[in-house]
Amino acid sequence: MRIVFALGGNALLRRGEALTAANQARNIRIAAEALAPICIAGHEVVITHGNGPQVGLLALQAAATPDTPYPLDVLDAESAGMIGYLIEQQLMNVLPGGALIAALLTQVRVDRHDPAFRKPTKPIGAVYAESEARAVAAERGWRVAADGKGWRRVVASPAPLEILEARVIALLVAQKVIVICTGGGGIPVVELEDGSFTGIEAVIDKDSASALLARQLGADWLVMLTDVDALYLDWGTDMARPLRHATPGELASVKFANGSMGPKVRAACDFVNETGKHAGIGTLKDANAILEGTAGTVISINPETQGGQALRQARMPPRHNSQR
Repeated sequence: MRIVFALGGNALLRRGEALTAANQARNIRIAAEALAPICIAGHEVVITHGNGPQVGLLALQAAATPDTPYPLDVLDAESAGMIGYLIEQQLMNVLPGGALIAALLTQVRVDRHDPAFRKPTKPIGAVYAESEARAVAAERGWRVAADGKGWRRVVASPAPLEILEARVIALLVAQKVIVICTGGGGIPVVELEDGSFTGIEAVIDKDSASALLARQLGADWLVMLTDVDALYLDWGTDMARPLRHATPGELASVKFANGSMGPKVRAACDFVNETGKHAGIGTLKDANAILEGTAGTVISINPETQGGQALRQARMPPRHNSQR
């Protein structure tokens, strides 16, 4: 099978941990060990990952420079290269000798006229007092907005339209290369009138980009790995219970938080609706069990069958939820 695994931020940094090289290396080693059996089994594996804390740190460092800081698309590339290197190295350390692994910087085309550019909402970088934020914004041409008790720069989060390196990734995967790509949702670029491309300051939702990549590659599975073991009904109540299998139509009646599980559910449902294939959401340690339908939440058009195997759980009744 061809599988796209989207690693959430917890694969690199657990909640509350300091953003240190040692912590990242340890967590990525755990991720590599969880995915190793699937790679060894001969599946075609593509790995995407988040970069929120990492690119945020680079943005802080860039903002502190006296000269004009590097634009956000360059910082996206820097963070993707750093994280890709760490994942590639740890996979080399846990897989048998001879395993083919490649980390690839990935450009993602967005529409320069996307409405998101007119109303940026994604906070990034340093926290300022309001007066300071407005002064920095005027100096550097930024947009700023209130974020909690402070003010931060905000950038657009446009919809991903095309993974420019998808053909290269497909060629590598067909040759049994494990590919690490589309880090942090990819590097946002726009196409100019003459057909050339240039970077643009934005942040692409990593789950949407992973779903787009899975569609372009003709993947059999899109599996989003996070620190929650499944989607839940009645989250935060005594009645909370995991959903093991559901259809996109059933999930359409359930509300999930936009800041966390919501984008994953939308990306999973979009992938399933457009391809008829399977999507899964769950924890890193359950990666293989999700494929077997025994852990996490499996989303498919027909929840009674998955990979030719009968599913063991009942279908989900429509409910409402605000799971984070």
